[in-house]
Amino acid sequence: MITTIVLDRENKSFTNLADPAQISDLREDTENVVWVDVLKPDAQDYACLIEEFGFHPLAIEDCQQPHQRPKVDEYLGYYFIVLYEAEFTPANELILRELNIFLGTNYVVTVHQEPVKALAQGEKLWRSWTDLAKRGSGLLAYLLIDAVVDEYFPILDTISEWMDDIEDELFDETRDAKLEDIFDVKKDLLLLRRSIAPLRDVFNTLLRREQQVFSRETQVYFQDVYDHILRVGEMIDNLRDLLGSTMDVYLSLQSNRMNIVMKRLTAISTILMSAALVSGIYGMNFAHMPELQWAYGYYLALGFMALLVVGLLTFFRRIKWL
Repeated sequence: MITTIVLDRENKSFTNLADPAQISDLREDTENVVWVDVLKPDAQDYACLIEEFGFHPLAIEDCQQPHQRPKVDEYLGYYFIVLYEAEFTPANELILRELNIFLGTNYVVTVHQEPVKALAQGEKLWRSWTDLAKRGSGLLAYLLIDAVVDEYFPILDTISEWMDDIEDELFDETRDAKLEDIFDVKKDLLLLRRSIAPLRDVFNTLLRREQQVFSRETQVYFQDVYDHILRVGEMIDNLRDLLGSTMDVYLSLQSNRMNIVMKRLTAISTILMSAALVSGIYGMNFAHMPELQWAYGYYLALGFMALLVVGLLTFFRRIKWL
């Protein structure tokens, strides 16, 4: 499905275009900024893009093949950018949505297989920033990309809160921190890092390309996006380091708790073995044994076993094994 919005920079007015065949004619007017959004494109939609914009077959192939690495490719007269929007589902599952952007001198084309929430935010800002309409397609591209990148911050805040909960569970004996939770967070951070880390090189390269698709004034906005990407990358790296420390603490605590359990089992076994030693001796089947016929031998044996138990209990409590 193709949706087209045209901004007349001179009149600062927006028009929704119904017929995609008119796109090439509108692009010829340099005062127009054309935004074409293609959701779930089919073969006819791709053919329309090639006809109206003359995109390179390799760029179209990248759109058709999902799970591309975040990147920027430079073609004659335009850039092809791949990035990912991240979002948590209601079940707290992290999902990534691929967004392909063609950025030309007076047009932006967005191609995606799934709805991308950031596009609505970008469109809302674009319609309200009419005083900056002279910045052209670069401004629109900035608003769309910035909306995608900014969504990473609340996601990282949520992950940070999860890690705080895990740390609290580690030191709370009434709650059991699960190793599965730690690995779930680790997987989410790895996914985010794969989607955001390459963008640092992408925008670092984009800001230094000789091909001037957008003005130098607009480059300032892309520098802002680049700074946001660096911040997101640093937050991910910091959380990964913290998660590694949390994993080490978890394993240390588990080992320490196992040692405590072994100490207690050893102490209990020693106490029971001491009492069993006395009863075992007097349970041997010999005809001639000292005190065997003594009337108070039974009570003496019980008292001796009780004395052993109390003594060993006191000893193990003193060395903090119980």
